[in-house]
Amino acid sequence: MTFRLGTRGSPLALTQAGMVRDALIAAHGWDDIEIVVIKTTGDRVQDRALAKIGGKALWTKELDRALIAGEVDACVHSMKDVETIRPGEICVAAMLERADVRDRLIGVDRIDDLRPGAVVGTSSPRRRAQLLRRRPDLEIVLFRGNVDTRLGKLAAGEVDATLLAAAGLDRLGRHDTGNAIPVDVMLPAPSQGAVGIEALVGSEAANAVAAIDHPATHIAVMAERALLAALGADCHSAVGALATISAGRIRLSAELLTEDGAECIAGEREGGIDDSVGFDLARDLLARAPDAVRIMFRG
Repeated sequence: MTFRLGTRGSPLALTQAGMVRDALIAAHGWDDIEIVVIKTTGDRVQDRALAKIGGKALWTKELDRALIAGEVDACVHSMKDVETIRPGEICVAAMLERADVRDRLIGVDRIDDLRPGAVVGTSSPRRRAQLLRRRPDLEIVLFRGNVDTRLGKLAAGEVDATLLAAAGLDRLGRHDTGNAIPVDVMLPAPSQGAVGIEALVGSEAANAVAAIDHPATHIAVMAERALLAALGADCHSAVGALATISAGRIRLSAELLTEDGAECIAGEREGGIDDSVGFDLARDLLARAPDAVRIMFRG
């Protein structure tokens, strides 16, 4: 019987689906896994910011429909593109081991090396706010498309620099593209660097996929997603967050910013292996946040 993995059709999405296929083969010895490409609205609409046309659901709704309809057995996602509130019949059955969580700056070596008034391309509210907080003189312009499309726009001189996730670049073999930005300079997006596999709750597919789960990654990413849920964050929200695990404890760091980066609140919490760290940190941040930050969240 063929096991069907649903995925978007971008080069990175196909690479990540191939990673999941290889992990399932190694775990179960399967020899019949089909990668099923499903076109998403987010792939079709490239000229507008996601937040203006439906948010992260644009990456997932077609895959969700195929999964619920039984057209595929599981779906592969970049976890940072998966909205926090998911259909009740779908679960995150596994996550692969997390890759490099950092952003990479491409075009110059460091943010401080950008010329005054430089143009930087990004579609991320978080990256926009973090850049403007450090360099309010920058001009931030909408930059969408897959990795090659964005790098092509940069090479054509449309912008002076752009930012991409190190994990995606590495998975595409672009290990030397760009310069990694330390997490103490730019906290990554929640779930950045993590590949998740969703299946129907209680299904045989979910049980099979669970065999390739990386527990530490799963726990850390779910803590970051709990933070987002408690904040009531959406695609308009500028949020950086990173959870790390050591000796059975979670340390979660996060920051919330206004769109222009002018105001920011940051904090961290440490606790046991459960969702409470994310909820606790969200409450603390919202309690201390200036009004200009707080009104951007529904928590």
